[in-house]
Amino acid sequence: MQEIDEALSAQALIRAGLRNLAAARTVLEKLGDEGLGSQCISLLLSSLARACDPDTALRNLYDIIGSLHRQGLRLHDKLPEDGQIANLTMVLGVSKALGFMMMNRPELVIAAAKDAQHSLQFDVAQRKSAMTEDADKSLAEAVNSMRREYYLQLAAIMQFDAQTRNPIDVQPRVSTMLSALADSALEAALAIAKNNVEHGDICRFAIIGMGKLGSQELNYVSDVDLIYVVEPVSEEVDNAQLIRIGSKIAMMVQKICQSVIAGVTEPALWQIDGGLRPEGKDGPLVRRLQSHLSYYEQWAESWEFQALLKARPVAGDAELGKAYYDGTRPFVWNASQRSNFVYDCQSMRKRVESLIPAPLKDREIKLGRGGLRDVEFTVQMLQLVHGRTDATLRTASTLESLQALASGGYISRKQAVRLSQDYRFERVLEHRQQMWELKRTHLFPDLGKGSYGGMERVREITREELDANIDLRRLARAFNIHSDELVNRFDATRREIRKLHQDIYYRPMLPISAQTQTDDIRLSREAAEDRFASIGFADPQAAMRHVEVLTTGLSRAAKINRILLPAVLEWLGQGQNPDMGLLGWRSLQERFGTGSQYLGFLRDSPSAAQRLCHILSNSRFLGEALRKSAESITWLGADEQLQLRSQMSLRTQTRSTVERFADKPAGFATSIRAMRRHEIERIGLGWMSHAVSESECLQGMTDVYDAILSATLRWAVTRQIDQSKAALAPANIAIIAMGRYGGSEVNFSSDADIIAVYEPKQGADSHEANLFALHVIDDMRLVLSGSVSVEEKIDLDMDLRPEGKNGPLVRSYDSCREYYRSWASTWESQALLRARFAAGDSDLGHRIIDDIINPLRYPKSALTDDQISEIRTLKARMESERLPRGVRRERHIKLGKGGLSDIEWTVQLSQLQHAHDIPALQTTSTLEALESLRREGLIDVEDADNLRETWIMCTAARNGSYLWSGRATRADILPDDVYSLGGIAIYLGYAAHQGQRFENDVLAKMRRCREISNRLFYGIM
Repeated sequence: MQEIDEALSAQALIRAGLRNLAAARTVLEKLGDEGLGSQCISLLLSSLARACDPDTALRNLYDIIGSLHRQGLRLHDKLPEDGQIANLTMVLGVSKALGFMMMNRPELVIAAAKDAQHSLQFDVAQRKSAMTEDADKSLAEAVNSMRREYYLQLAAIMQFDAQTRNPIDVQPRVSTMLSALADSALEAALAIAKNNVEHGDICRFAIIGMGKLGSQELNYVSDVDLIYVVEPVSEEVDNAQLIRIGSKIAMMVQKICQSVIAGVTEPALWQIDGGLRPEGKDGPLVRRLQSHLSYYEQWAESWEFQALLKARPVAGDAELGKAYYDGTRPFVWNASQRSNFVYDCQSMRKRVESLIPAPLKDREIKLGRGGLRDVEFTVQMLQLVHGRTDATLRTASTLESLQALASGGYISRKQAVRLSQDYRFERVLEHRQQMWELKRTHLFPDLGKGSYGGMERVREITREELDANIDLRRLARAFNIHSDELVNRFDATRREIRKLHQDIYYRPMLPISAQTQTDDIRLSREAAEDRFASIGFADPQAAMRHVEVLTTGLSRAAKINRILLPAVLEWLGQGQNPDMGLLGWRSLQERFGTGSQYLGFLRDSPSAAQRLCHILSNSRFLGEALRKSAESITWLGADEQLQLRSQMSLRTQTRSTVERFADKPAGFATSIRAMRRHEIERIGLGWMSHAVSESECLQGMTDVYDAILSATLRWAVTRQIDQSKAALAPANIAIIAMGRYGGSEVNFSSDADIIAVYEPKQGADSHEANLFALHVIDDMRLVLSGSVSVEEKIDLDMDLRPEGKNGPLVRSYDSCREYYRSWASTWESQALLRARFAAGDSDLGHRIIDDIINPLRYPKSALTDDQISEIRTLKARMESERLPRGVRRERHIKLGKGGLSDIEWTVQLSQLQHAHDIPALQTTSTLEALESLRREGLIDVEDADNLRETWIMCTAARNGSYLWSGRATRADILPDDVYSLGGIAIYLGYAAHQGQRFENDVLAKMRRCREISNRLFYGIM
């Protein structure tokens, strides 16, 4: 007894890792009373010192001994050797759940302590034999026997894993054993299912393992991904019967493995996931072989071929399983030739990552940034890209594939070793978390507020708080390190994996002279071309030449490019046109020279560099605009630089321009037009960088036009005064904005619809005032639309003036009032709904609006049937005459069926009818008027929502089309090719290469909009 007391000293208990010393001493003393000698207790304490949770292990050991006693059994009789109790203790320290199961399962205790049946040495036949021994008994007996054998073998695997001093070293073997165990369980489940499904013998049935089971990398507790293949045993079995019986067998297999079954006392094994089968969960549970192959040939998406990489026959008809495997291999190894294959797979990976709840993002061992899935994705992409021509890469296991990639020269051996270590470390983390409660989890322990961080920022948690975290302490002891060391290692591993992905996939795409590490590898030219093509480059050879030019030499630019280009290539590959993007990157360097500071800025601001790549690979217009000003690139570094400029700021700039170029038409024209280009660039960059919204873009462009027209009018007035040598201008002039400009809805490609009105000053000659105003307008048209500057012109469209193209360019206030009072057509009243004072004499402008325009556009009397008919006829005529030749009506965003004009004319007709009585309708904004109509009940809520959504979508498409192509003449037309549609779709929030989806969406919206327009505007019910 004295020896036991000495063995239970406080120092000995602390050395064993026990925290609750009083409780531990009590338990150990009771074990001594039960017959454990001092030598056995000392050995027990030694094993507790290595256990992940010594307190739980000791408590469960005591409870197991007590449970055995109640069953008339003694632990020493079952485990006569002291080392066997130590083995049991190690298992109890890693799995609380298995300890609970041992309370009434003595055979499980023996399996965890000494693996009495030597299952760790089983070959495939032995494991299958042990698992299927009772398959022909009743369902409950057979399932109980199968599940019991599963947990016996699982306990032996746990014992092997737990007693290993470095679990990272044995992780691959553990996963292989777990996979073999699952294979035999599925074999047994299939045998039981066939025995319990009527006519089950008419099916040849093969089970294909996917995911970690397929690659023999299974976890302790994981969903098992399966695909089922069936064929008839004879030609007499018809297809319907085959599928029906096959489905019953598949459902029975799943029930046996995962469900509660009457009479079955053993717990379920794991969940079976059939979501990777053709058509996913919407598809049939079982298919014949040819049905599988036909689906992959015609319908499968890129990620499905990535998933097939790990497919392996695991149970059932071996010949059928091999036929499935052999039949799908060509699809796997040719998948990288599909358009946008890598991009599609990357998008799926990002989507999965984005769905992780914020509190779990930095705890996810599997799916989070720098997690297991990142390693697997990197390896699989390299396999799929290069495995088409190199058969040595056609392996399923992640670690085996890493070795093959290193041997083939696709990654460096150092990178392979580092990634392998990182992968196995995270797999052990995942295993130990699952072993504790035998539950499916991929989460690092909860650190409270410290659960955030580890990648870009430091976790906010103290060492004391980490030491107090019991779950973290248990996990850290598996690696024989402290809690804070484990957190640091986990975060360092995540960061390294994230960095290695870029180094492994993109850095080898640089020429060998541009490599920055001593062991970097050189891809063959063919392999490099494959890799460029895989990320979306249509001309890999040209891309390789660009990269070589950018990285060759000793210049500062070449040095910075050698640092930036791996990331740049990845970011460009995420755009619609990587070739255009890389050419744009090179053009910027050639334009601004190797000594420019912009590259240094991009090196120091990765977010700005990523934004630049997004812009260069998705916008021809902005790419060309950026080449004219290095300053614009620096705007990308901060959202504040991309915000809309205030009207005061714009007018300050234009005022300075007027003063600087008072007598220089060419200089003024160049400066004022450049300002417009500059602001389109700023607003476009802001829109693409998500710093400004679509509606802010429209208002921002309107403000720019207001400032430009105001300055141009002031410049032209001053010039005419100087030329006529008059002291003052003989007339006041006001510019009235019309159309989309009047509605503050200016697109990037819009012209400026205006009406010009003058009023002679008191005492001035009316003829002289008329000539003065006409010359002013001519000067405005000269500097904005004339040939005095090479800068892109700003079109002034004055066709909406009184009498249209047949009327004088400028009218006096009196003439204008008389015309609208006596001669205006109904369509002119409609056009005036968008009239707004824009520039010039404020008093004159507001009198024009209040005294002339408002009474006409907001009439007291309702429209007559003839007037409504006139409006409808005019719209139909406009659609017929103004639609460009060769353009189908459904593809014109503005004039086509369900396009912008349908929405705007529908809204405007209601404004003409109701605005006088409803002040809220007295607005020039389409969306504001539409909202007022909905609020007043004049348009149904569903109709109003559809019209609003279609208007927003079509307006964004016009802007996107202009920025994508840089062609104003094509901005209103939906292209026919999916590639260009994909470029436009980027601006509406779609991912790259989603042109078909965007086309379907926008055309569906427009068709619905046309139906509403027919009903509300044309009265067609």
